Amino acid sequence: MSSGEATAFWDGLYAGRPADEKPQPNVRLTEVVTGLPPADALDLGCGNGGDALWLAGQGWRVTAVDISAVAVARLTRLAASRGLSHQVTAARRDLHDSFPPGAFDLICAHYLHTPADLDRAAVLRSAAHALRLGGRFLVVDHGSTAPWSWNQEPGLVHPSPREVAEGIGLDPGGWTVERADAPRRLATGPDGRTAEVTDHVLLVRRSA
Repeated sequence: MSSGEATAFWDGLYAGRPADEKPQPNVRLTEVVTGLPPADALDLGCGNGGDALWLAGQGWRVTAVDISAVAVARLTRLAASRGLSHQVTAARRDLHDSFPPGAFDLICAHYLHTPADLDRAAVLRSAAHALRLGGRFLVVDHGSTAPWSWNQEPGLVHPSPREVAEGIGLDPGGWTVERADAPRRLATGPDGRTAEVTDHVLLVRRSA
């Protein structure tokens, strides 16, 4: 899938869903971030904007990127409606082409899966290197396939958090894995259906 086709895919997916006026943050984000002092955060694949808006509401300065212009426009509008425009900078970016510039104290990548041609390990490696000393990188992947997922490929294999960490290939002298587990939760899909799903959670801290 080309870059243009990927953009059309994700724009079509978001445009085909009703705009969520009250997007909620991912529960794994709130688990990790609650209690941390707010600073600079990067949200990779911001989607509906629930994570970026929640972080901004906690005092974080958030850079939020997504390949979908539809998703970015919705987040920009929601941030403005909540008086958070000064806290949230949303921009369309294809991570296949470039990584956002800057250094961050928190980077999150929730369900950064795509049918497009994307070297995901390289993107995650770039994210880890964009952390400031002491900063944290939260990667939350699908550990199971929800009924409403766009990817219903039979026999789909979900790499474990440890396998994701190994794929990034970080020097253990510079980055510490603080969490690598697979909790389950009850999730609600865009159409209102609920299902028990598994999250693969990897939390890395830049230690040197």
